[in-house]
Amino acid sequence: MNIDRVVMYVSSTADQGVVGSGTRLRFTQKGSRVMGRYSGGAISRGCLVGTLSGSQLVFRYAQVEASGEIHGGRSVCEVERRPDGRIRIVEHFVWRTRPGSGTNVFEETD
Repeated sequence: MNIDRVVMYVSSTADQGVVGSGTRLRFTQKGSRVMGRYSGGAISRGCLVGTLSGSQLVFRYAQVEASGEIHGGRSVCEVERRPDGRIRIVEHFVWRTRPGSGTNVFEETD
């Protein structure tokens, strides 16, 4: 699986999540190393770094929210290719800077 240059939107957000339908994620990948930048909606700027092994993506994230607060956490994700060829990421996150955890779903844009 390769997510280099993939742009995604948030199709489903957990109650404890901050990303939303207005958030866009842009990924770069070199070997197993992955970096992502995201913004939109309640997120002014976010960054994630991690590794992709097979269909498992593990990363840490930090974000500046529209409120000015800075928060972050850790995620373990399943990366899958949909029947139409687009990529879906199911993210299971745990906040490190506030209480809570949950699941978000990201879909590759057309």
